[in-house]
This record gives sequence, structure tokens and C-alpha cells, in this order.
Amino acid sequence: MPVVAAYLVCALIWGTTWFAIRVCIGPDGYPTYASAALRFTLAAALLVPVYLIGRRRHPGAWGPRRRSQWAWLVLAGVLDAVGYALVYAGEETVSGGLAAVLFGTQPLLLAVLVTVTRSDRVERTDLLGALVSIAGIAVIFVDRMQISSEQALGVVLIIASVAVSTVYAMIMKRHAADLHAMATTSIFLAVTAVALWIGVAVRTAVVGWEPIPWPPPRDPTLALLYLGIFGSVIAFAAYFWMLQRLSLMVAGTLVFVFPVVALLADALWEHQRLVARTYVGIAITMAG
Repeated sequence: MPVVAAYLVCALIWGTTWFAIRVCIGPDGYPTYASAALRFTLAAALLVPVYLIGRRRHPGAWGPRRRSQWAWLVLAGVLDAVGYALVYAGEETVSGGLAAVLFGTQPLLLAVLVTVTRSDRVERTDLLGALVSIAGIAVIFVDRMQISSEQALGVVLIIASVAVSTVYAMIMKRHAADLHAMATTSIFLAVTAVALWIGVAVRTAVVGWEPIPWPPPRDPTLALLYLGIFGSVIAFAAYFWMLQRLSLMVAGTLVFVFPVVALLADALWEHQRLVARTYVGIAITMAG
């Protein structure tokens, strides 16, 4: 039951972050890349003290014990920052529906990588379920998947993000399985925040500084707090804890649930109407 609870927490929180991100970077909101950096900075500010306290009380059982573990955790955090930067850049031209379908290919890519590296076992039913779920997502978003020449780069960026997120999930599964989930999350998110600010600095040097609104706008700030606390601290801690207890393929099925939750969130908060095809697509996705 705890594993099921962790799975549902990740699905519900990360599925609603799409809506929160739109609010956060919407009109009168925060600059796109700075908002991502602020999100993970908030998460790191909350978790680093927890990590330091845990390290002091349990020096032998809290956090990485070898230099190699530190190196892998840092690499995973940097990859997470790269993945988020690619997603934000890609969604400047690619619709959320198309991005959801592209991310649905992650379990297939994961199956190839874990088979090549022999880091996990892939069953035929895993692949069949992934294909069925991708079909279900395609049914839901079929009217939003037209690709123009302007969107080609965005599609490439989203696919690159899928590859990056798949690699860091494999790293965390293989090299952080024996670490406390909160310690792992603290280091991972802190590295992500630093890497994103480096990215913001590079972007600023190239295209100029995008000012952060002051005083903080109400709705975008509430969305930023939700993304930092729930979308980062709680969801990542639950995910890493769950990843220690499930196979990569099972944990990877979360990418099929995210767009369904996001669609329901849009219907609830943005009053988007769900048609019959939507319900059929949801049923196919859940069957997968």
C-alpha cells in the first residue's frame, strides 16, 4: 500500500504541474527559465537543512558514502536541469498534447536502454502495455498533434528531454538504491537548482536579462510555491522512494498517467469540455 500511495502522489502532483506551470509563466507571471530555477531553489532551501540535520544525526546511514555516489547524484541533478530546460524551450512551440504523446515514448526508450545495459528485466507485457497506453494518449490528443515546420525544433527538444530524463532515472535506480530518499532528493534538487541558474546566466549573457516581477504576482507566486513544495520536494521524494522498490518499467508508466490527470485538471480549473473521444482515450491508456 505505501508504494501505491507513492505512485498516486507522483501521478496526481506531477499531473497537475502542467497547469501550475502555465499559471506561473503566464501573463504577468515569471520568466520561463527563471521560474524553473526559482522552483528548484525553493525546494533546495527546504531540503538542504533536512539533509544536514540527517547527516549529523546519522552520519553512516544518511547520504552518499562514496565519491562515486556523489558523482552520480551530481550528474543526475545536472541532467534533470537539462531536461527541464529542454521541456520549457520545446513547449514554446509545441502544444502540451503533442508533448504528452512524445513523453509517452519514454518506456519504450527505457526498455531499449535497460536491455542493452542489462540493468533491469523487460517483459513482453511491459512493451505491449506501453504501446497500448501511447495509443490511448494519441486518441485523447489527436486534434492537437499537428506539426508545422516551426514546431520541428520543439519536437526535437522534447524528444531530447525524454532521453535525458530516462538516463537520470536509470542512474538513480542503479546508484542511489541504498540511500535515504530524503537525502537523495535534497542533493538532486540542489544540483538541479544550481545548474538551472547557470543556464539562466548563460541565457542572460546571450539575449539579456528577463526581469522577475516585483511585487510578486499572486496567482503565479502561488503556482510557484506549489511547484516548489509539492511538485519538487514531495513528488521527487516519493518518486525516489518508490524507485527503490519498483522496476524502472513500472515506475515509467507514470508518464501515461500525467496527461490524463493534466486533462482532468484543465477541465476542472479551465472549464475545458471533455468529449466522448477523450473518455475512450483515457480508458485505453488505463488499460495499457
